Amino acid sequence: MRMLKLTGLLAVLALVGTFAAQGAEEKPLGDQVKAAIQLFKSDDSKIVKLFESAYGYAVFPSIGKGAVGIGGAAGEGQVFEKGTLVGTAKMTQITIGAQLGGQEFSEVIFFENKDALDSFRSSEWAMSAGVSAVAAAESASADAKYKQGVLVFTIAKAGLMFEASVGGQKFKFTPLSKK
Repeated sequence: MRMLKLTGLLAVLALVGTFAAQGAEEKPLGDQVKAAIQLFKSDDSKIVKLFESAYGYAVFPSIGKGAVGIGGAAGEGQVFEKGTLVGTAKMTQITIGAQLGGQEFSEVIFFENKDALDSFRSSEWAMSAGVSAVAAAESASADAKYKQGVLVFTIAKAGLMFEASVGGQKFKFTPLSKK
């Protein structure tokens, strides 16, 4: 049983590593973030309002996810306050349950107010179980409502994932260095 868990964990790490390596070979993070924002806007023209009205937002252009019983995901993004870049963030996720496959997706988290963004910036922030992501599609943002001060959208980019699991995302914020 222990060997099966270790094999599953190694498979997950290999899948996540493959997606992360693909993203690393591409363009710089800032360019990837700009492209991800354009992708969200082209999938849902009404999301433009959220980018303009949200107090802040975090954009993760490429999150790699893999699972064989135990799942893992990781990605890096940029964080904006009132449209201005204020730092970077790393996302990690561990899930347990019936799951198999690998996937790459983009994610944007909108912060309704200063308190929500400040909570995210307070170093180690975890996405609450009460917050769920909305798949970005035309007009999906029109009726979306903030929960606990955040609103999350995702777009699948590649891969296939079967999943019925429990877990959560954890984030680590790093402010831009002031010179």
